[in-house]
Amino acid sequence: MFPEFRDLISKLKNEDAHFSRLFDKHNELDQKIKNFEANLELATPTEIEDLKKEKLRLKDELYSILKKAE
Repeated sequence: MFPEFRDLISKLKNEDAHFSRLFDKHNELDQKIKNFEANLELATPTEIEDLKKEKLRLKDELYSILKKAE
């Protein structure tokens, strides 16, 4: 996610607890969605869609923080 901000992401993960929590939550949702789509865990299509929307919201928020810190 956001390879152009790799260094800034590392910096913010160490210095900004809010950013770090959002980043970790995004990765957690990403893994959960992958597990559902691979049928490793069970979920309804609606549940998966809701998780994808939350993941996208987090990604937008992370991007906003990155652009401001740039």
